[in-house]
Amino acid sequence: MEYHCLTILAAPGETESAFRSRLTAFWTHMLRQHPNDYEKVYSEAVEFEEERGRTARQYTIEPGVAESLLGQLQAKGFEFLPVDETEEYSKAEVSSSDWFQIEH
Repeated sequence: MEYHCLTILAAPGETESAFRSRLTAFWTHMLRQHPNDYEKVYSEAVEFEEERGRTARQYTIEPGVAESLLGQLQAKGFEFLPVDETEEYSKAEVSSSDWFQIEH
């Protein structure tokens, strides 16, 4: 299986701690309200990064789930980078120590 990368951005000026809390609430919502989509999120980057001057977190997702996830993220007030569906990552690439596999 190949995966795509989803990058979620913190709000401008949002602290890493506040962003982490919003992400936790979002993924809890997904787990409870959209479990089938949640199961298609394979891993989360171990470290936060900076993207466009903001804190960011990356996730690897199965092909075909991006549209639904992006809609849910947008509904919850998150910004994100476009998912490049031409850039694919192998299971080996997203299983390294840089990624935390999400248990389902």
